Amino acid sequence: MDIKRQDLTARNFPTARQDAVVAKQPSLYEGPESAYRLAFTDTAFLLREDLRPVRMQLELLKPELVQREQGIDSTIVIFGSARILPPDVAAQRLQDAKGNGDGRELRAAEHAVAMSHYYEEARRFAALVTERSFKLDAPIYVVTGGGPGIMEAGNRGAHEIGGKSIGLNIVLPHEQEPNPYITPELCFQFHYFALRKMHFLMRSIALVC
Repeated sequence: MDIKRQDLTARNFPTARQDAVVAKQPSLYEGPESAYRLAFTDTAFLLREDLRPVRMQLELLKPELVQREQGIDSTIVIFGSARILPPDVAAQRLQDAKGNGDGRELRAAEHAVAMSHYYEEARRFAALVTERSFKLDAPIYVVTGGGPGIMEAGNRGAHEIGGKSIGLNIVLPHEQEPNPYITPELCFQFHYFALRKMHFLMRSIALVC
C-alpha cells in the first residue's frame, strides 16, 4: 500500500512570538530581581557580558535577514563628511554670519558654502544610480552611514527619485539621529563597529567617497 507523505499544515507548539505575548500576563514573579522571564525577552539577561557573542550574532543577522527579504544583493557605499551642509542651508548660514559681524563665523560660513557643492554632487550621484537601477533585474541600492552631510545627500538622492536606500547607523555618545531620507525598513542601528563595517562590505560592488 503506497501511502504518500503529507506536509504538516499546522504547528504542534506555539511560536516564540505567541509565547512572548502570553508571558506578558501579570504574574506574582514580576519584580526586577525575578528570573521568571523568557530568556529571549529578558533585556537584562541579554545585556550580560556573557551574552556578547549572542548579541554580536544578532547584530550580524538582523540586517542580513531584512536585506535578504527585501531582495537586496548589490549596493554602492557612499562615504563622506557629516559636516558638509546642503547648499540652501549653507547659504542661509552665510547670510546670518554677514549680519552679526563675527569674522570667524563669517569665514566658517564661506567655507561651508564652498564645500556644499559636494553635497549636491553626492545627491545627484545617488539619484542617478537609483534611477538607472529601476531598469535592472538586480537593482543596486545606495548605502550610507545614515548620518548628516554626504551621508544624508546619498539617501536623499535615492529618496527623491522614488527609490529605497540603506542607512547603517552607529551608537555613539554624541551621535546624531538618522537622517530623514533613509527607507524606514532599511534604517539599522549598530553597537559593534566591526559588524557595521562588515555590512558595508558584504553587498557592495563599489565605494564612493
